[in-house]
Amino acid sequence: MTYDIVIKDVELADRSDNQRYFIGITGSNIAYVGTEPVEGHEVIDGRDHLAAPGWVNAHTHVAMTLFRSYADDMVLMDWLQNKIWPMENNLDGRAVYWGSLLGIAEMIRTGTTCFADMYFFMEETAKAVGDSGIRAVLSRGLTGSSVADGASRLEENTELYRNWNGACNDRIHVMLGPHAPYTCSNDYLESVIARARELGCEIHMHLAETAGEVEECRKKYGKSPIALMESLGMFEVGTLAAHCVHVDEEDLEIMARHHVRVAHNPQSNLKLASGIAPVAGMLQKGITVGLGTDGASSNNNLDMLEEVRLAAMLAKTQSGDPKAVPASQALAMGTWMGAEAVGLKNVGRLEPGQKADVVLYNMDSPAWYPRNDRTSLLVYAGSSADVDTVLVDGNILLKKGEFTTIDLEKVTAEVERCIGYVIPK
Repeated sequence: MTYDIVIKDVELADRSDNQRYFIGITGSNIAYVGTEPVEGHEVIDGRDHLAAPGWVNAHTHVAMTLFRSYADDMVLMDWLQNKIWPMENNLDGRAVYWGSLLGIAEMIRTGTTCFADMYFFMEETAKAVGDSGIRAVLSRGLTGSSVADGASRLEENTELYRNWNGACNDRIHVMLGPHAPYTCSNDYLESVIARARELGCEIHMHLAETAGEVEECRKKYGKSPIALMESLGMFEVGTLAAHCVHVDEEDLEIMARHHVRVAHNPQSNLKLASGIAPVAGMLQKGITVGLGTDGASSNNNLDMLEEVRLAAMLAKTQSGDPKAVPASQALAMGTWMGAEAVGLKNVGRLEPGQKADVVLYNMDSPAWYPRNDRTSLLVYAGSSADVDTVLVDGNILLKKGEFTTIDLEKVTAEVERCIGYVIPK
């Protein structure tokens, strides 16, 4: 059999046998992984390269690349209310398209092949996803002090679902995106949950990000944000919960019981001094934990390898156990667990039947020697600068460090034009 694409003589990130493998790709799927040579219509030489599943960025706001370095070193609510939200009023579809494409380019170049996004003008982000070839799970950020106040935004998210869910050869999936308990009233959240049931889709929401958010929720409702969402029935439709930094034992029990999936954002949470999520405790309870960068305005990059490495380090320090999140667990959180967190079942592993979302790292540099353990090398020693080739859905998006679907010079020029009115001087 001749495959569409064959990656030959490549080493695998999750194997410790020092063998060289062949990966055969047919259409959008991996069809073969083995040591026996196979033929391909297109052959990629994988010698001195490490093949890994593409990173899954389980929580971001990709068009916020527009606000990178605009407002740093601030408390979360001050940052949101006095810097970010006022400037977001200046956004339009054009700015969001180019800002999204800039973020997508950054993600592809650093090895991310799928991301979960929540923002505005999401039809434009969907177009950027379609044009670039990356994979995405999209939701329109929803806020509302009442059902009527947030009705138009919910209709936008509903139309996004109807127009784009399953689009681009199933590269695009859609969720509903209520922002947070402090920006959504309970009756509005109930309308969102009802719509999710009607559409058969899931929910992506910020939960328990700061101690202040949790304290305010307990004062107002007598419950933690996690317990409040349980009482509203949100978890019954399936939920991707971003952050979950300030959760107690009761919260973790609720999350485990309802299979709530977490998007852990270690770097953003540290930069905003929000705290450190109890990841080791989540994993011990069987909670699915993926990793996210959050937006580039609060991170300030979209480099998932940094999140993978930091997640492992923080869990060790927080728990006092160097075995809390070993390299293999961190790799899983950044790949197949992240895919499960965003609701995808056939993404994140280098196995036949999985989507052909593959990243090749060039190991021809000092940091990759000696090659005692490939997983450890990637998680603890490798660099996103080593990303050489990226495939998504069986299509090559980055080849020898060069984009095949994105004109980066045009993207950066258009972003600069948009900044002129989004952040006026």
